[in-house]
Amino acid sequence: LPQAMFELVTSEASYYKSLNLLVSHFMENERLKKILHQSEAHILFSNVLDVMAVSERFLLDLEQRVEENIVISDVCDIVYQHTVNHFSVYITYVSNQTYQERAYKQLLQDKPAFREVISQLELDPKCKGLSFSSFLILPFQRITRLKLLVQNILKKVEEKSDRETTALDAHKELETVVKACNEGVRKMSRTEQMISIQKKLEFKIKSVPIISHSRWLLKQGELQQMNGPKTSRTLRTKKLFREIYLFLFNDLLVICRQIPGDKYQVFDSAPRGLLRVEELEDQGQSLANVFILRLLENADDREASYMLKASSQSEMKRWMISLAPNRRTKFVSFTSRLVDCPQIQCVHPYVAQQPDELSLELADVLNILDKTDDGWIFGERLHDQERGWFPSSMGEEILNPKIRAQNLKECFRVHKSDDSQRRKLGSRNRQ
Repeated sequence: LPQAMFELVTSEASYYKSLNLLVSHFMENERLKKILHQSEAHILFSNVLDVMAVSERFLLDLEQRVEENIVISDVCDIVYQHTVNHFSVYITYVSNQTYQERAYKQLLQDKPAFREVISQLELDPKCKGLSFSSFLILPFQRITRLKLLVQNILKKVEEKSDRETTALDAHKELETVVKACNEGVRKMSRTEQMISIQKKLEFKIKSVPIISHSRWLLKQGELQQMNGPKTSRTLRTKKLFREIYLFLFNDLLVICRQIPGDKYQVFDSAPRGLLRVEELEDQGQSLANVFILRLLENADDREASYMLKASSQSEMKRWMISLAPNRRTKFVSFTSRLVDCPQIQCVHPYVAQQPDELSLELADVLNILDKTDDGWIFGERLHDQERGWFPSSMGEEILNPKIRAQNLKECFRVHKSDDSQRRKLGSRNRQ
């Protein structure tokens, strides 16, 4: 336990040192200042000075605690205080990430002088071979790591002790900040994405306004639509299937055909809540990975049905789960976590390529909710309940039931304060 607490302190010291380098070595470099316009510098460095000031104050309090006694009594009370009172600066910094990345790419492309100075600065031994962009991403990595460090302390403190209470409180507050950071990043990139999609759509039917603050893209891609009514299927037809393109948002499905000039012509749409999917019984090779999509109420206010073919079994399952997520009941919900469920541990990091995928860090543990024969898993990460698809080669299944039970116990312990809060709210609502 003291080691876990000490790691939190030493890692904050290392992080603060790196932040200091970002400011003194890059941000305050005189040559760079002359090249960058004030607005460009603001987008690139955002509120990093506020973030550094918060880290400095936090580190001072942590070091003072270490000085009081080499065997640290607790650090989670300090984490809690700083998270509640100061860590909102992280939300501002992280939310700016989409613009920051875009500005950096643009500057590298448009300003050779900027590219030259950055390359020279990166070569300095102080940077230890790290790139400028790896310094820019430090605050987001830190706030996520802090949550995991507190989680590690929580696993080691005595149950029903004061230290457990402060660790639970600190973890809960950090989780709130991390979620707000993620949400900030998502909102910025989603808005950009929606504007881009709106420009590509041409409506053959009555136009639907795509851009909305409460709408985002869940999945997009090409599927094959079977021609002709279901009863008159014939494999002799030359063109049995034709391509259609789907844009699935959290509240809306738009069905299109791709037309020249990277445009899409919309010929049908339906609210996501009025979609139903149905798997076809295997009917030979030509009908493999085929499913039926029903629109209970389409753009013409009538029921419509599409027979769709995916490129693989995993792609079919992914579309079916995205289109109608409540069709299956076999998923393990948080309340039934105590039931043994297949688990997998991440052994290779993975960066999500599609909106329905899940990025993985080393040692993440996930419940396996579904899997396909061609190497994809639909999982729920234990420490934050995020769900998504990832290649099965990224992890190793946990075969030992005792280790699975231990993982569930730790997960249940970390989230029990949230659970008791939910129960209190539930009973209050019932009353």
